[in-house]
Amino acid sequence: MGGPAWLTAIFAAASLAVAIYCAGRLVVARRAHRPTELDTDGAHVIMGVAMAGMLVSSLRTLPSAIWEVIFAAAAVWFGWRMLQRRRGAQPSPWRSSHPLPHLVECAAMVFMFLILPASAAAGAATNGMSMTMTATESTFSFLTLPLALYLFGYVVWLGDRVSRSAPALAIATAPASAGPGLGYGSGSPSPESARPYLAPHCAAICKITMGYMLILML
Repeated sequence: MGGPAWLTAIFAAASLAVAIYCAGRLVVARRAHRPTELDTDGAHVIMGVAMAGMLVSSLRTLPSAIWEVIFAAAAVWFGWRMLQRRRGAQPSPWRSSHPLPHLVECAAMVFMFLILPASAAAGAATNGMSMTMTATESTFSFLTLPLALYLFGYVVWLGDRVSRSAPALAIATAPASAGPGLGYGSGSPSPESARPYLAPHCAAICKITMGYMLILML
C-alpha cells in the first residue's frame, strides 16, 4: 500500500478489530436473542479480514479471485435487499435496513480487487498490495474518487444521526428514579427493550479504511 507504513498498520489493525467485533455481535445476537443485521455484520467480518490482507501482505488469507466472487455475491444480495425495500417489503430487524451503503462497499471491494495488480514482488516491497495500475486498469480509476466521497459522506451522515438520537436514547435509558416508564426498574423497560439493536456504529471504521485505500489509488 502506498501510504506510510505506520498508518497502513493502524488501518489494518482497525479492520481486523471491526471483523472481530462484528463476529462477536453475531455470537451475542444468537445467544441473547437480540436483533442485529446478520447480513451487514457478516459483510463487515469478511470486509475487515479482506482489507487487512490488502493493507498488509502477511495478513492475506484468500486469493483475490475468491474475494472477488465473495464480494460480488454480497453486492447481489444487498442489491436484492434494496429492490425489496423499494417494493415495500416488510423490514426485518435481522436484515439490513439500509442496504445501499453496503452495496457500495461490496462493489468497491470488487473494484479494488479487480483493478489492483497484487504481484508478490510489489507486495513484498510495499508490505501490502501494490497500488500501481496498468494503462487498461487506469481507465477505470475515475470511479475511485466518487466511491471514496460516498463512503466518507456516509460516515459523516451516520455520525450526525448518532448525535441526533443521543437525547432520545438518554431519556429511554434514564434511571428508574426519573419517573414512571423512564427507568428500567420494576415494570419498566430495560435498556435492551428501549434500544433492541446491538450498537453497530464502530463498523463505520470499515468505510473509513476503504475510503483511505481508494484515496491512495488516485
